[in-house]
Amino acid sequence: MTTLALAIASLLGLTGIAWLASRMSRLPICPVCVGVAGTWAGLLAARFAGFPMDATVLAILLGVSVLGVVQWRAERLTQGGSALLWKALAVPTGSAAAYGLVAELWSLALLSALAFALLALLFRVPRQMPEADSAAVSQLEERMKRCC
Repeated sequence: MTTLALAIASLLGLTGIAWLASRMSRLPICPVCVGVAGTWAGLLAARFAGFPMDATVLAILLGVSVLGVVQWRAERLTQGGSALLWKALAVPTGSAAAYGLVAELWSLALLSALAFALLALLFRVPRQMPEADSAAVSQLEERMKRCC
């Protein structure tokens, strides 16, 4: 219960600080994201330092971060990108990375995080439309305008 109380206090405090920083600097940051990520990073650091902590709280916060990144990225997909496919691939991959961190399975955490980053890059690359197709579409639109 102590870990949960400290995590909530950290989350609220870091969120408030990030909100103030974003208001003063105009950086496009999500204060809640900073609060959550800062809190789980602090819990990981405390765990590595040998402090006792509830791994359940760490797992929940990591899961929140995975879902936050997946949703944020889904909202910014390039035209023609499939949000469902992105989410279907990214959620399990990010969850495996989170599990690797909590279970201290470093190779799983690293490989899954790399796969997650690769997925994010693949879904970021804009799909190029061939010039002939866009020209054909433009011609068709012009013919339809003159039709009636």
